[in-house]
Amino acid sequence: MNVRWLRTALVAASAATLSACSPTASDTRLASLVFCSEGNPESFNPQLATSGTTFDATARTVYDALVRFNSETVTVDPALARSWNNLDQGKRWRFQLRDDVWFHRTEEFQPSRPFNADDVVFSFKRQLDDNHPFHDIGGGTYPYFQITGLSDKLLDVRAIDRYTVEFLLREKEPRFLEMLSMEFASILSAEYADWLTARQRPEQIDQHPIGTGPFQFVSYRPNRDIRFKRFDHYFLGAAKLRDLIFAITPNTSLRLSRLRAGECDVMAQPSPAQHQFIRQIPELRLIQQRGLNISYWAFNTQKPPFQDVRVRQAFNFAINRQPIIDTVYFSSAELAVSPVPPSLLPHEQQIPIYRFDPLYARELLQQANFPFEQTIEIWAMPVSRPYNPNARKMAELIQEDLRHIGVKARIVSYEWREFLRRVSLGEAQSVLMGWSADLPSPDNFLSPLLSCAAMQVGSNRAFWCDQEFDALLQRALEANDPTTRQQIYLDALRMFKHQAPWLTIAHGSQSIATRANVKFVDLNFSGGVNFLRTEKSL
Repeated sequence: MNVRWLRTALVAASAATLSACSPTASDTRLASLVFCSEGNPESFNPQLATSGTTFDATARTVYDALVRFNSETVTVDPALARSWNNLDQGKRWRFQLRDDVWFHRTEEFQPSRPFNADDVVFSFKRQLDDNHPFHDIGGGTYPYFQITGLSDKLLDVRAIDRYTVEFLLREKEPRFLEMLSMEFASILSAEYADWLTARQRPEQIDQHPIGTGPFQFVSYRPNRDIRFKRFDHYFLGAAKLRDLIFAITPNTSLRLSRLRAGECDVMAQPSPAQHQFIRQIPELRLIQQRGLNISYWAFNTQKPPFQDVRVRQAFNFAINRQPIIDTVYFSSAELAVSPVPPSLLPHEQQIPIYRFDPLYARELLQQANFPFEQTIEIWAMPVSRPYNPNARKMAELIQEDLRHIGVKARIVSYEWREFLRRVSLGEAQSVLMGWSADLPSPDNFLSPLLSCAAMQVGSNRAFWCDQEFDALLQRALEANDPTTRQQIYLDALRMFKHQAPWLTIAHGSQSIATRANVKFVDLNFSGGVNFLRTEKSL
């Protein structure tokens, strides 16, 4: 038995017993927070997912990574790793790990040791090694691991000793540290995996998560709620909140109603139409900031009629995006010239722009022998996100513009988790989607969304693969001179605009709303929320 854990646990239990003798109703309310979230998570393992909805409920709540990206200083800071060294000209990275971090414990599973190098090896080998016993659990697809190229560039991960781990790369990767701060690099418990294997329940590793994060998973009821409780032994200090509840509420109006009624303390993604209303209510607060994101309409280039570039270009000319900005975003978004926000691309004006020209759009369709008798499908995501607060309304506006050039369209949608699954499989003929950056770089938009590797894992929603485009992205990563790198990205974006696998729509602001007695909800540049520092008052 671990004496240190037992001593800590006994002290905590004694304190809990004393404080529980006569708890007041206000104490209970102040220690619990209800977050009205917008949808079900894809999984409880962030290695398997790409959506912010999933990351809020996993990587930002239950798990930690070796390092953290600090958006204020634009640096990589220590997390589960205390320090690191770059060896062999960037082909070998050695990390010194913390020795004071514990995994969560449940009534069934009690960890016998602190976090160590075995957990890091397990977490990455599961994604890297096709023969790993847990590789195929949960489907065997690790989108970000593949999109970042680590599936090819990472040769091995090995434990040097209990608190030292080493990564061996095939070649130098300038983004490697930043990659390790991303959600797919969350660290899972190797001991928990062994425990589940011994009980023939390996799939539960992705359903009943055990991490080192500030909150511990308690239960999940699809379409209803996810319940967490504070992890008192969190290595950065225990959270202020005792209980955290994600009340799954896809409808934006209902989320606001629940917030006003006090059923929720924090509301995810209020629509731009609600912002002014929220500001006028004394008991509510709006937290808003510029987002690093993109909203787009992707054309499945593997399905007719979008195999023809003239059709894709025609649809770019056919859509008047300004009414979308005015109606869907209430003028709170920027018209998107390219997939990359202008703050990351100083010379955006050098990229061609599709003007609104329905007559020319119709001419292009006629040149392409477009089948006007057929009906185009526009898949619209069912949740509100910072990059697209109302995909259904956006689809209706696009549908009307298409009608003016003689194209019939119908709108398709599913429950969020099912929607993502189908879109990733390439079932959608065209789809309104979006993306929030994990890192502030052009590559974090272009590689995950438009590379050939991204097509293989389904995050390239247009299923467009161009080897020349991929080569430009790789050249940009290898360029040491910032001016040269920017020029290469501009060349790639000119190619993107000509091939037109998307219609770029908007870069949206991001926001959350809270009750006035809630403080310190952290909203990061990707739109994710973190409740480690959050407090409630009377």
